[in-house]
Amino acid sequence: MKRLLKYFRNRIGLGMPLALILVLWSCGETDKTEAEIDKVPVDLRISRFDQEFADASATEIPELKAKYPYLFPEQFPDSVWVAKLSDTIQIELSEEVDKAFRDFEEEAADLESLFKHIKYYFPDTEIPHIVTLTSDVRYENRIILTDTLLLIGLDNYLGEDHHFYEGMQRYIAASLDKKFLASDVANAFAKKVISYPRNRTLLSRMVYYGKELYLKDKLIPSATDAQKIGYSEEQMDWATANEEQMWTYFVERELLYSTDTGLDRKFLDPAPFTKFGLELDNESPPRLGRYMGWQIVRAFMEKTDTGLQQLLEMPADEILKQSNYKPKR
Repeated sequence: MKRLLKYFRNRIGLGMPLALILVLWSCGETDKTEAEIDKVPVDLRISRFDQEFADASATEIPELKAKYPYLFPEQFPDSVWVAKLSDTIQIELSEEVDKAFRDFEEEAADLESLFKHIKYYFPDTEIPHIVTLTSDVRYENRIILTDTLLLIGLDNYLGEDHHFYEGMQRYIAASLDKKFLASDVANAFAKKVISYPRNRTLLSRMVYYGKELYLKDKLIPSATDAQKIGYSEEQMDWATANEEQMWTYFVERELLYSTDTGLDRKFLDPAPFTKFGLELDNESPPRLGRYMGWQIVRAFMEKTDTGLQQLLEMPADEILKQSNYKPKR
């Protein structure tokens, strides 16, 4: 690295700021890595079960059961599935999903890019068979990822104002948009490769989520930061603008090493907003503890030569110590 910086100084001149040199070097490395990732072979198999079921007749149910046995629990007779074919709610679900995802081309391209990145950073990963379906808007299980199978409930990605989501809390409905689909899949993968911390401190859990988000930096680099964390752009702007004040809040109240599990509900769990106990709470985005953990991990990775796999195994206190994290002013 030092030899590289000396080369840049000699070629470009001592007057160029070191920060700019580092940016140019980083961009070049990023472009090189992305070019290598683009060459990674990925055989993506996508099955549109949602469309196949919607177009099926009663006599085709046994064929669908043979093709997708994991979607037809054995305790239910064929008559249940035949009845579902003519169920008005199921028909409307299928129609609305078809309007939003008729060709699935853009989503398929995003998923192909995601799995190319996964394969690059985790070469032993098996590419799962992707199956799209309707799930009766079971948004808590919108993505199910196993070693060989990825199930995507497309009825959970119709946009926050869709009438299916009326009556839901707004912060939940806001997450039900197709712009978050690839990010949700990346998150499901992250949970397979990052162990939840045994350490009970708030910091350990902040950094755990920070690792998940940093992994998204690597796996879906073309996504916006807002898409990675599940924010609107306005919420992302709020978090960025208030980063210094939030860090001061955590430090002055000595929350980082607290083992109070109630802090998870305030700073990490899905909610309408983050609960600082201040008048500005209603203005804040939710899960800001995760955002802060993300910035700590980013600062650590910018300052060290740590590999991605090594990062995922490192303890939170060591990451914070070596990061020398200072929030943006």
